[in-house]
Amino acid sequence: MHNFCTLFDSNYLTRGLAMYESLKKHSTNFHLFIFAFDDKSYNLLNKLCLEYVTVVSLFELEDEALLSIKGDRTAGEYCWTCTPSVIKYSIEKYNLDNCTYLDADLFFFSNPSVLIDEMNDNSVLITEHRYTAVYDQAATSGKYCVQFMTFKNDHNGVKVLDWWRNACNEWCYNRLEDGKFGDQKYLDSWPSQFEGVHELQHLGGGVAPWNVQQYNFKEINGKIIATEKRTDQPFDLVFYHFHALKLLLNSKVDLGCYQLDNDVVRLLYKEYVLRLEAITSSLKDIDSTFDYNGVVELPFKLRGLVLMGKRYLKGTYNIFSVSKLKGL
Repeated sequence: MHNFCTLFDSNYLTRGLAMYESLKKHSTNFHLFIFAFDDKSYNLLNKLCLEYVTVVSLFELEDEALLSIKGDRTAGEYCWTCTPSVIKYSIEKYNLDNCTYLDADLFFFSNPSVLIDEMNDNSVLITEHRYTAVYDQAATSGKYCVQFMTFKNDHNGVKVLDWWRNACNEWCYNRLEDGKFGDQKYLDSWPSQFEGVHELQHLGGGVAPWNVQQYNFKEINGKIIATEKRTDQPFDLVFYHFHALKLLLNSKVDLGCYQLDNDVVRLLYKEYVLRLEAITSSLKDIDSTFDYNGVVELPFKLRGLVLMGKRYLKGTYNIFSVSKLKGL
């Protein structure tokens, strides 16, 4: 069995539930530990009684080390800081043989076991950004992405995880400083620094808006098949990282400032946004007083309009009404 963990608060709850539902659709041999980062998400998740899920409160996770640095980090920085602690807590508290961390805005299109099985005898699995050249931020954000990471409960896995946790507790900020950036750029040195670290080779793990331009997509018998443009190599899409997607007022959605062709929007983003809409609707029967999407407003001031104009000229405007996505 594969064990997974993730973290999110009430403003990211629909994304976290979409990730869980996609995981459940493609695999029943798993358990997911959800770390609820506020009381509202913790209470609602417990009401849902999700199958294959254990809900953990932030109060349970936070130890003296985390509490001592919490006031020095923004909410986002604190989530980054806590990522290795979430993995470590899951392994130690529940005596797990392995645990894979998942960003809450992932969505699975096939069973992720193929990615974890690729590790073989290695102890740690990391995924590369595989940036498209125009979006390459490896120098500032790191070669690897903290989005899908597996740690085995063995000597090498625990050694890396403990090192990472201590490093993040000491420094984890949303800025580039002395070769560090958040919790992420620490990973750059792991393949040479530690034994048993494996870089994922399967292209289906780690497709994201910063690299999706490198692939063509089509649906065959209900499966999303991608082909690498450079090599014509086909592969099953395992998960897509819906980074930078924002839900807007008036049933609109911003897919982010990236080049996204029509097939990508139709085959990937359409399904995800409609899933979020369905989850939102179902949650209203439990709590109609709060929007668990973290909805934001479009910027209408002059600077915001200028930025939107630039996006339109670059072909990255990517703002749709939900009804328009339904019609694709």
